[in-house]
Amino acid sequence: MNDIIKNIEDKSKALSKSHKKIAEYILSKWEKAAYMTAGRLSESVGVSESTVVRFAYEMGFDGYPEFQKALKDYVKGQLTTAQRMELAYEKMGSGDILTSTLKADIGYIEKTLDAIDREQFEKAADAISGAGKIYVTGVRSAAGLAEFLKFYLHLIFDNVYMINASGGDFFEQILNVGKNDVVIGISFPRYSKNTLKALSYAKTGGATVIGITDSENSPVAIESDICLISRSDTASFVDSLVAPLSVINALIAAVGIKNREKMQKNLEKLEQIWEEYEVYDKK
Repeated sequence: MNDIIKNIEDKSKALSKSHKKIAEYILSKWEKAAYMTAGRLSESVGVSESTVVRFAYEMGFDGYPEFQKALKDYVKGQLTTAQRMELAYEKMGSGDILTSTLKADIGYIEKTLDAIDREQFEKAADAISGAGKIYVTGVRSAAGLAEFLKFYLHLIFDNVYMINASGGDFFEQILNVGKNDVVIGISFPRYSKNTLKALSYAKTGGATVIGITDSENSPVAIESDICLISRSDTASFVDSLVAPLSVINALIAAVGIKNREKMQKNLEKLEQIWEEYEVYDKK
């Protein structure tokens, strides 16, 4: 559901006493409730775990896992940086932060690998390979991912452009985007409005929009013709973008293989230039 909180508010008046307690707790502490198991939520509210599960059914879901996922999707776009920092502290406390962080990142990569749509991935690689022009955009924490993708695509093609969607002139940067072009938008919670506007404008010009985001319910996915879902952590004031970077690595590799001869020629030429101008330290 697009707005699970509104759904709970609308149905709360007709709920039983125990279900009302759950609804009141979620409405007042939704940012914490989204990351609670059914057992932990039942303890916090003072009801049985089975009551929490029945509440999820009452809200129109097939079970608590589906309800929790919808609540998490809602929370991702709403959490302030301060709220995310508080959640991160609750999850990690003063324990082994290094181990817990790296294990969590491994988990996000595994979840991404299990869930990613292979057909969408191949379509993305094909669309990039056949594009007239390739535009890449991503701002704030996603800016590094966008720059990384643009850098390596530029080693293969000479038609790659970065859209600086953090400024007010991003429409001018894609003014002449057309149906033979590809626009790649990267955004994670809290989603950038300018990135979304750029993708929306690109679609009006007939371009193929490729989204890299965290959920099929994200506004980036809604604007995209092709979407690559990469799991990320928003219950921290630092975005975990390890899985998205891994997907981008794979996408670059796939495009490189599809354009092997062109990439080989470019790299051989670059190696000569790097050697002549001593770009790298050989010591």
